[in-house]
Amino acid sequence: MLKKILTGLGVLLVIALIVIQFIRPEKNNTGDHTHDITTAYTIPAEVEQLLKVSCFDCHSNNTRYPWYAKVQPVGLWLNKHITDGKRHLNFSDFTGAPLFVQNHRFDEIIETVEDNEMPLPSYTFLGLHSEADLSDAQRKTIMDWAKSQMTFLQNNYPADSLAFPRREGE
Repeated sequence: MLKKILTGLGVLLVIALIVIQFIRPEKNNTGDHTHDITTAYTIPAEVEQLLKVSCFDCHSNNTRYPWYAKVQPVGLWLNKHITDGKRHLNFSDFTGAPLFVQNHRFDEIIETVEDNEMPLPSYTFLGLHSEADLSDAQRKTIMDWAKSQMTFLQNNYPADSLAFPRREGE
């Protein structure tokens, strides 16, 4: 009896895995560069390369999908990572935000890179995307660039445009 139940559950699992293969999340490749960070900020080639291999897959509208993204539920899991990543920081929509948000995003880039929070360990797990695993020198390069962009903003815009607006009663 137990053997029949386990066999039945196994068959249902196989059927579910086959059916789920037909669920395909929308690809994250819009090609829209209207508000891309490169439209307003200078990005040295070295920094741009580091951002491409370590950040852009989850933090832009141009994801390079690995072969295993076609296998469900892995593809759905990756899509959730991309959606969450873009919600926090999207280099493709960077300049569409007010200056105080852009300034804050540079500060967040510095903080997350400095604290080794990015790239996520799951992104570089088991050597997957090993090129995205940043060395201390590469982390410093990104942080120095982000700091220089914050300095650029401070030198070219009024201080009140770089601070979050006060709410009533504060």
